[in-house]
Amino acid sequence: MYRRVFSAAAIGVSYVAAGFAFHRLIRMVPGAASDPAGHAWAWLVLVAACAVVQWIVNQALVLTAIKGADRTVRLRDEQFAKEPLYGDLNELCVAVLATFCLAFSWVALFFAFPFINLLQRSLRHNRLLADARQDFKTGLLNAATWERHATAEVARAVRTRTSLAVALLDIDRFKVVNDTYGHLSGDRVLKEIACTMISLLRDYDLAGRFGGEEFSVLLPQTRAADAIRIAERIRSNIAALSIIAPGAAGSERVHVTVSIGVAALDSGTERTLDELLAAADAALYRAKGCGRDQVQMIGTSLGLSASAS
Repeated sequence: MYRRVFSAAAIGVSYVAAGFAFHRLIRMVPGAASDPAGHAWAWLVLVAACAVVQWIVNQALVLTAIKGADRTVRLRDEQFAKEPLYGDLNELCVAVLATFCLAFSWVALFFAFPFINLLQRSLRHNRLLADARQDFKTGLLNAATWERHATAEVARAVRTRTSLAVALLDIDRFKVVNDTYGHLSGDRVLKEIACTMISLLRDYDLAGRFGGEEFSVLLPQTRAADAIRIAERIRSNIAALSIIAPGAAGSERVHVTVSIGVAALDSGTERTLDELLAAADAALYRAKGCGRDQVQMIGTSLGLSASAS
């Protein structure tokens, strides 16, 4: 509720600033206020300039609030994210269209508005597709998308008789992190772990958020020994993370560990994704029971036999 109220207030203040700037600037063009049709280009330039004023004021207010709530956030990422820029571009197009119609004919608005609507939809199409595929908090694939791609990869591996591995990763005592540092810190932990995983995986590996604090990784063309090394590298890098708790002065840091279960599909064997996930989950359960912060593996070449690392 507070966020919505502040956003509405920021938008209101920014448009008031733009309106004030427009009325001040239009006085610099003789006759523009009384004859908009005769000064159409001047009006378009003024509207574009005032749109920039509105954007600057709104961004300054919003980014100040974001930085005040979380000092560790990168303002560049927030300011130049695609979704806000697409929205700002759409607003600019509507403003120019309204100016054109005011200068010439309001009838043109009814013919031009559908094209503006199509422009907005086309700009948002890629973002909507990404939102349907990605987990909101981590940017990884969501569970449904990961499972769909993983099913296809497993079927391909069985068909081509190539090796493949699946890993399930679970944050150790994640509830303690949320209870001790707050849910904002918990969200930061999820993001940092996701970034660490992405930096260590190959381009064709699939990483997703499988549940609340559980992640899933599919490693195509990967033998059991290589899967163990990759999982161990992920585990050790996450254990080395030192995450600043949101709102902390810098001294309060969160350290987390993860347990990882790995299941390998050796070349020439036939297993389904559900069987691999069951094996990886069993290995993860064993890693938790053996003290956490470790990697355990279950191979699937001769049934669901177990081996530890």
